[in-house]
Amino acid sequence: MDGDVRSVTILGSTGSVGCNTVELVEREPEKFSVEALVANRNAKTLADQAIRLGAKLAVVADASAYKALKESLFGSGIEAAAGADAVIEAAARPSDWVMAAIVGAAGLQSTLAAVRRGAIVGLANKETLVCAGALVMQAVADHGATLVPVDSEHSAIFQVFDFTYPESVEKIILTASGGPFRRHTLEQMAHMTPEQAVAHPNWSMGAKISVDSATMMNKGLELIEAYHLFGVPESRIEILVHPQSVVHSLVAYRDGSVLAQLGTPDMRTPIAFALSYPERMETPGKRLDLASVASLTFEPPDPVRFPALRLAREALRAGGGAPTALNAANEVAVQSFLTRHIGFLDIVRVVDQTQDALGDTPVTTLSDIVGLDGRARRLAGDLVRKVMAAQ
Repeated sequence: MDGDVRSVTILGSTGSVGCNTVELVEREPEKFSVEALVANRNAKTLADQAIRLGAKLAVVADASAYKALKESLFGSGIEAAAGADAVIEAAARPSDWVMAAIVGAAGLQSTLAAVRRGAIVGLANKETLVCAGALVMQAVADHGATLVPVDSEHSAIFQVFDFTYPESVEKIILTASGGPFRRHTLEQMAHMTPEQAVAHPNWSMGAKISVDSATMMNKGLELIEAYHLFGVPESRIEILVHPQSVVHSLVAYRDGSVLAQLGTPDMRTPIAFALSYPERMETPGKRLDLASVASLTFEPPDPVRFPALRLAREALRAGGGAPTALNAANEVAVQSFLTRHIGFLDIVRVVDQTQDALGDTPVTTLSDIVGLDGRARRLAGDLVRKVMAAQ
């Protein structure tokens, strides 16, 4: 940044990652100007953020929230817009840096719009690479964009990965907290409620990603994301459960060295790294005190209690549309669990059955991906209704 003002756009500004990004921008207003803020339907929070940050544009994806947004921005001089096309147009506006934090496959097209104009993209939307990894990475190369991962695990790898000599990397190791059900039996997990599933022991996250952490599907999605970001084969991506969430991930090299990035479990750290990249900015987070932590433990994940990891690996090996179907089914199943239509263990069952039916569908274009995503969602919805009927 070198003293220059960096213009930023925040896609998903009212979510957990988005709110943390807004906080960091507010801490150093002399370093940032805000081009656009995008939310799903939370018009009041979005308008408050836009006014505080002096954004040029505020967009709600849900057109039904446009009236409330317009009224909240009255007299501010901030432009308001709504709808899916407006979200993509916001991402395409001229800003130096874009936070891609729209949850799920819904964030794919806006992220691509930012990539295609060569922006620096802080990628907090792992589903973009899960759904369309090859397409997105090709667009990054074609348009000279920069992807800086915001997931704490991928941020950690990014910070210690030798991009100059990638052949020196033996493997990468993604760490996982294990979620709130790390010690639960399958019988216990069958009765877990949405409230219990979103009560993550270490991190403060949105509902969807918290449930993904509880099933460990989150780590499966991160494995696919890591494959695309770092070009390391699936067989050389390891997952370790690390309950303390201090070592955020590691890179092992062929000379026996293992490099790790450590820190307190605070999403503001990887967000700040991406926001100020290639420099670093100060954050208000608690500093790591290893003496008080005292011990760090690691263990392999249990494949029987957490089969989502196997499904993710199978999808990555299968290639084609398998990861797209995996992600779409998981989004439907998680939402169905959050609305109490299915049980916790039903989430992975729905994903598995959807994967069996659609996992070998070939995809090459964005249209292919969008079409398969829709088919997988419809099939997963049908499977959810069957589970509900059997209850």
